Amino acid sequence: MKKTMILALPALALTLACARHETVETPVLPIRSVSLVALQAEGGDGWVAATLTATQRAVLSTRMAASVRKVHVTEGQHVAAGTLLVSLADDDLQGGFKAAEAAQASASAYLRRIQALSAQNASTPTELEMAQTQKAQADAAVSAARANLAYTQIRAPFAGVVQARHANDGDFVGPGMPLVELEGQGAAELQGTVSEAEASHLKIGQKVDFEADRKPGTAEVIGLSTGGDPISHRSAFRARVLKDTPAFRTGTFARIKIPGAVASGTPEITIPKSALVTRGELMGVFVAQDGKAVLRWLSLGETQGDRLPVRAGLSKTDAVIDQPGDLKDGQPIEVKK
Repeated sequence: MKKTMILALPALALTLACARHETVETPVLPIRSVSLVALQAEGGDGWVAATLTATQRAVLSTRMAASVRKVHVTEGQHVAAGTLLVSLADDDLQGGFKAAEAAQASASAYLRRIQALSAQNASTPTELEMAQTQKAQADAAVSAARANLAYTQIRAPFAGVVQARHANDGDFVGPGMPLVELEGQGAAELQGTVSEAEASHLKIGQKVDFEADRKPGTAEVIGLSTGGDPISHRSAFRARVLKDTPAFRTGTFARIKIPGAVASGTPEITIPKSALVTRGELMGVFVAQDGKAVLRWLSLGETQGDRLPVRAGLSKTDAVIDQPGDLKDGQPIEVKK
């Protein structure tokens, strides 16, 4: 055992000696010519959140309690104006309608007899007046029964697409309970709120750019409230999507660009997407510092047009490098003038 250890020690000493004389060569990075970017969007334009909705939208319900006999449509189905959507049970209403019609026929016959007797001076004016009143009451009862029957047949008020159905065959529904949601196939519009400062840069008829579904579009302001909400102190606005823009899905989150106004809550520092560096889940930029490129990880907000708001990680005095490409952390740089 002792002989084995003696033989192993020279080998170990030789290995350590070689390790001490071994040198690691660090690669020399070339000097890279770079350009810088501005840390704020030019023009001070602001972006305001909005929701894309259909101009025509209706939530259909009934005014009476009844069982659902049949739901004739399903989600995504295109329907024409007047299409039957939901049928409710109407047996008791049909009975009431027939009784009202029978009373109307009886009142009509009685009125004719009184009118004939009146022509022969065989009836009094009071009898004629009472007969006319009974006939009018019978006519009103028939109209009311017919209107109640109409509420059991839920029809589309306009051509559109069924967005949701909230009832099934056999369900018992009550007054005001939503049955079907319908959206028109016409124009869409954007709805949102703006602060007083943002509203000062908008006017009725003004065309504004917006983004939704990662697609750009153009809309025209058609509504702008002059007063603000007492709690949020923001005013409502509406903008109609112009026909020459791409098709969008309703309910989509959108952003409207307000020229010349920085939206409330927008960070003072924003960077263009071209300066962004992505490493897995991390995002950052290269900053020019002491003649070198320094990688800086950032906390970013949601995209605003072609720029990203910076929540943390940069100051206004930092020089951010544009289009870093394969730039390395610590690489020597020369800033273009």
